[in-house]
Amino acid sequence: MMIISEQLLLTLFFATIVYFHVAKKNYGVAITYGIQSFIVVLLLLNSFMETNSVSLLLIAFIVLIVKVILTPLFIIQLIKKHELKFLVSSYTNTPITLIVVAMLTAVAHLNIFKSLVNIVPGNQSLLLLALSSLLISLFLIVNRKGASSQIIGILSLENSIVVFAFFAGLEQATALQIGIIFDLSVWIITATVFMSMIYRHFGSLDVTEMKNLKD
Repeated sequence: MMIISEQLLLTLFFATIVYFHVAKKNYGVAITYGIQSFIVVLLLLNSFMETNSVSLLLIAFIVLIVKVILTPLFIIQLIKKHELKFLVSSYTNTPITLIVVAMLTAVAHLNIFKSLVNIVPGNQSLLLLALSSLLISLFLIVNRKGASSQIIGILSLENSIVVFAFFAGLEQATALQIGIIFDLSVWIITATVFMSMIYRHFGSLDVTEMKNLKD
């Protein structure tokens, strides 16, 4: 028995990525990433209810601690430390950004991805939405100028890959999944340290401020 409809959860997941593209406040982005990760937890719990797999329950608990709680806290602490109130701008304005998001969503429905989204025929609509989420997460990484936003894009991309694999039935060993989450935790801590160093040196997390770097 499902806790919440998977279609609803995936639609909310997609909406969080669209929000990342238009958000201006750092706090909102950090909290929304926590919500996005909590959606992943709910998907894992749905699967646990169907399979009674203890490993899925363990993974869901680890994701809850690392992605839903610790990661947003790291980001919020960084915001408070450097008094960052707003995200830096994107390379494209909001209307163009939303047009690109719509185009990438349409691209996911092209025939070239037909075999990919038909891995599990019963999940075709879910896989299409998961693939769209993956593509617009990639766009978030290249479109935002702020290092903090780009990190959120990478984290969102990772969540999108997990969701796509989940609906495609691509299961991994529990030890491997836990190892990936551990690596992600270390990466987040390392990224936080480097972001602090960048801010102290440049007084900004806008990557365009670093274009004049010399060897």
